[in-house]
Amino acid sequence: MSDFAVVVGAGSFRSEATGTVRFPHRWTTEGVTVESDFTGAHLLHLAAAGCVLNDVYREAAALSVPIDGVRVTAAGGFDTDSWASTGITYTVELDSPAPPPDREALLTRVDEVAEIPRAIRAGAPVARR
Repeated sequence: MSDFAVVVGAGSFRSEATGTVRFPHRWTTEGVTVESDFTGAHLLHLAAAGCVLNDVYREAAALSVPIDGVRVTAAGGFDTDSWASTGITYTVELDSPAPPPDREALLTRVDEVAEIPRAIRAGAPVARR
């Protein structure tokens, strides 16, 4: 199995699709939308996508980059014998009047600092108590 795609959106990229879940969001007045199935694989990808979306807003504020909307899509596969992730890829769509170099600097910074992608890249032990 592969893909397990999720989409999170805010601002001008909020989804109106049927079945979309909406959540309040500290950086947007209308909140965020989530398009995802509810499986473990999807939730792992949702954690990465949601973190990236949040950090776009946080880092944009720090860099004074105006943001009208953000959409993050994350997907990846799993080895169905071991259920080990084969990796996660994500894309960011950014609605901003900022010049392209400023938008690219923002997305580079987010990729460096986003906590969940960093934790996944580093690996972490998970144990039942």
